[in-house]
Amino acid sequence: MTVQPRPRHPEKVKRPASPVPRKPKWIRKKKIESAEYYETRRLMRDHDLSTVCEEASCPNIGECWSKRHATMMIMGEVCTRGCSFCNVMTGRPEALDVFEPGRVAQAVQQLGLRHVVITSVDRDDLQDGGATHIAQTIRAVRHQNPETTVEVLTPDFLGKGAAAQVVFDAAPDVFNHNLETVPHLYATVRPGARYYTSLRLLDDAKRANPALFTKSGLMVGLGESLSDLRQVMDDLRAAEVDFLTVGQYLQPTPKHHPIDRFWSPEEFEQIAQIARNKGFLGVSATPLTRSSFHADEDFAALKQSRDRSLAATR
Repeated sequence: MTVQPRPRHPEKVKRPASPVPRKPKWIRKKKIESAEYYETRRLMRDHDLSTVCEEASCPNIGECWSKRHATMMIMGEVCTRGCSFCNVMTGRPEALDVFEPGRVAQAVQQLGLRHVVITSVDRDDLQDGGATHIAQTIRAVRHQNPETTVEVLTPDFLGKGAAAQVVFDAAPDVFNHNLETVPHLYATVRPGARYYTSLRLLDDAKRANPALFTKSGLMVGLGESLSDLRQVMDDLRAAEVDFLTVGQYLQPTPKHHPIDRFWSPEEFEQIAQIARNKGFLGVSATPLTRSSFHADEDFAALKQSRDRSLAATR
């Protein structure tokens, strides 16, 4: 079978506009704008930093920012991929900002974060996919905030193993890479990615450092079935992924991938139970679950779960 090469700068799939459906009551959230919310926003502006909270229109931004929790999005606001679910701008990014790692470290210090999540746009225009910049950011945060644990949510680096190793060598506490959806939906949801490339990246992270916590996330409501989710969970467990997040896909605009359906809270409880039964150390599956939502609490729970698991084998 001939495998077609992946385009380096995939264009967004053109599709007819699909009206954004009204959210069910279990997904609607009250707007939260506290003094801490505005202080967090001011800090991001003062340090000229982007956040996935804003760029991806996260529904949890009010709650997180009111707790002075912000997920930094490095390497610019323009992504080289054209994923149909994502609200981040697609196009040609600007050159990397060599001072950005230091600004991230300063913001982490001023926010007083015990655990920080750092994510990025895809940078297929760079030779290493931005791996060196991510590693520099990890080290800068560690240097200025030695007590802070660091979680990175990375792109796939176009399957370049040497690039990913640069990030592994920087020793984040948690390595996260989201599969996002099930294999048969990749062509329409993640046209610039490959399911098994993403899966291999997670496997490589664990092989590079077995003590590293690995994490991945899925969205539901794109056209998948429960059987599809079970298979993805099995694949993730085969790669020894520790933590799984599952949340409801919310269509940002009529031009984005249409919502197939809203999964109910009871169905999310079923998903969570299935994942626990498959052996994940940690699971977060609710309609509003996102990769970095409550990440500090999840990390603490992960450590406790691993400690209990190790104690049980002694």
